[in-house]
Amino acid sequence: MIAATNRDLEAAIAAGTFRSDLFYRLNVFPIEMPPLRERREDIPMLVEYFIDRFARKAGKSFQAVNKMSLAHLQSYPWPGNIRELQNVIERSVIVCETENFSVDESWLSRKPLASGPTSQPELSQRLTAHEKELIEAALSESGGRVFGPSGAAARLGIPRSTLESKIKSLKIDKKRFKTTAPSL
Repeated sequence: MIAATNRDLEAAIAAGTFRSDLFYRLNVFPIEMPPLRERREDIPMLVEYFIDRFARKAGKSFQAVNKMSLAHLQSYPWPGNIRELQNVIERSVIVCETENFSVDESWLSRKPLASGPTSQPELSQRLTAHEKELIEAALSESGGRVFGPSGAAARLGIPRSTLESKIKSLKIDKKRFKTTAPSL
């Protein structure tokens, strides 16, 4: 199995938004690939590859790459990484009518990506907080009992091991929900 992400999974585990057991199952042979903006020397090779690939599909042939276009491609920060480069090259192959391959500079947007309001917590933080509330409520209702027919895991409809993992990652003190049995 090959899995890829642009997230910092170790930070997500610490924040309680990613399961540590899943991380260790996936983290057998990690390969870190820096983003395209940190590998500008790869851009000419990738441009040639994509031109060849899309030109063959379109039945076109290019003799050279416009040097100014290549300079623009190398100076662009590529927020969409290689997929964005691939799309720009494919679009250029389709519309280019000369033997000298060129890219319309206007396709390389310099506008920063819009972001949501910074005063509101991120969705993952809100989800983590909600998940913690649900677990604490289930622990309270079950008297701090995690498993068994009346335990919090049964109330939440999740396996005991998953709940234990969540309790640990969310740093919930399950002992504070324990109720003492009445003495006789």
